[in-house]
Amino acid sequence: MKKAMIPIMALLLVGGAASAQTVVSDTVRGEAMVQPQPTDDHYRVVTNRFWDNWFVTASVGYHAFLGDYGSVGDFGGLLSPDFKVGVGKWFTPGIGAKVQFGMGNSKGYSKEHTMFAQGGQLTTSDGTPYWETKMKWLDFNVNAMFNLSRLFCGYEGKDSKRLMNQFIASVGLGALHHYGIDAQRNEWSGHFELQYSRFFSRKKNLSLDVKAQAMVYQTNFDAVTLKSNGEDSRWFDSNVGLSVGLTYYFKKRYWERCLECEQPIYITNKVLPPACPEYGTMEFYVFFPNNYSGRDDAPIVSTAKVDAIDYLASGVFTQKRFADSEAVADALAEGRPLTQLSTEDVPTADSKAAAAAAGTQGYEMGSAPMSLAMDAQSMQAFKDKAGYYYAPIYSGNRTWHYRVDSETATQSLMEADNYKESESFGLNAHQGLDIVRRSMTIDPESQLYSFADVYAAIEGNATGADTAAVAKLRRIFAEGRIQFVSAEGLATSQDNFTGRDAESVGQERNKTLAYNRARTVIQWLRDSGALRNIAPGSFSLNALSNPIANVSDKSTRGLNAKLNRCVKVRISYVIDKK
Repeated sequence: MKKAMIPIMALLLVGGAASAQTVVSDTVRGEAMVQPQPTDDHYRVVTNRFWDNWFVTASVGYHAFLGDYGSVGDFGGLLSPDFKVGVGKWFTPGIGAKVQFGMGNSKGYSKEHTMFAQGGQLTTSDGTPYWETKMKWLDFNVNAMFNLSRLFCGYEGKDSKRLMNQFIASVGLGALHHYGIDAQRNEWSGHFELQYSRFFSRKKNLSLDVKAQAMVYQTNFDAVTLKSNGEDSRWFDSNVGLSVGLTYYFKKRYWERCLECEQPIYITNKVLPPACPEYGTMEFYVFFPNNYSGRDDAPIVSTAKVDAIDYLASGVFTQKRFADSEAVADALAEGRPLTQLSTEDVPTADSKAAAAAAGTQGYEMGSAPMSLAMDAQSMQAFKDKAGYYYAPIYSGNRTWHYRVDSETATQSLMEADNYKESESFGLNAHQGLDIVRRSMTIDPESQLYSFADVYAAIEGNATGADTAAVAKLRRIFAEGRIQFVSAEGLATSQDNFTGRDAESVGQERNKTLAYNRARTVIQWLRDSGALRNIAPGSFSLNALSNPIANVSDKSTRGLNAKLNRCVKVRISYVIDKK
């Protein structure tokens, strides 16, 4: 018994010594979470379901038959019409397949009287007679397709203005049947095609096609295997021609750049100091204008900074200005409309620079609305401060008075006033936190800050921030260790699309906005440099299964609508006590 107690006591002593400090395992792998993994790589997309990305196509054209005696008569005697219909599917933006049925005939000449002879004869200058021939055929073929434009330039994305003109190459094999003759004749055919497609809209649902094509057949297609002079026939016969047609692409006709995959969570624990550290969680919301996420933000100005978060904080109208100030001044003086005048992009600026240059404040960053008046006095007052005339975003018969994603600029809103941001509740400012607390579900253990507070702590200054709150945040960012950052995007159910599958189209639009809003905020936090000593895997972009809040109000400017166009950010941190 005494001997047994010795090792037990030794273990207790070792355990007691180890308990003098708290040590947890170095790394623990937690449960895998399925999260969307977005990518901006234009050469990577997510493949769709089997019934997506199908199309039907039809074309008519003319071809010339190149046989053994193709140089005997006039070229016009070799020309014949053809007709093709087909159906196909794109598996990726660059690779697809189609099956096609075609019919036509091939006209030529033969020195021998074959089964295709038509009765007419042609006598050449040296007195040699040739028979006119006509081969009627039906052809069924299967082709591999390669979208050269997308393979070389990458996939342009949904409803993009890029690649409205595309080049597609096809190669395949077919089974051909001769008809109109007494004998039964079938043979193989080879198909080569280069297609130019011009799309009519950014949806890319309908294209006008011009095709250069060649159909290659075995050498006895025209029943000539050995010429009368004893020479062998050509290696192959062929039809070479041009055709014009249309292709219609069914829904779903685009691809996503997002893949759901398992992301393991790694929890790394360090040896804690004797003094208990300060653990905390902070939350803040970022509220967005309607139809805006910042993912395709303007301006496209060489060497200029483009930052959606700066735009939310500074509120420089639409980031557009009129290119010709003199033309604007003349139009304002004469009372003429400005819609026909050209505009150009304006680089984004931080809140401090924007306030100094134009006296503006950001979206929901104060009591003043972000949209500016378009009367002569207001525009001139702005120009006197900023040095240019601000401009709205003109998109067809729509005039947006605030920044909007380019892919949604063509959408129509339910009310004309919705194209302006004419009211502000200060939701992004510190003064709006009371409304946020009453309206949102806030963790009672978390500290709530405003977007203006966080922006000022990271960027240095912001309209609508609270000095004390900014000081606390700077202490957290400077002295704390950020353990985890998560963001969840939210959009409203407001959508006015009335076409086919309106409900599903509206849901997809708003899901995309919700996800892109969260990604914009996460990207800003990750790239800002304010969150030090944090592993890249500690950022979580939570794609909610249903990130859409029901809003029955037709106005996108109301409080309920604005509250539900947001990103909720939650940051866990620890500050070691010295």
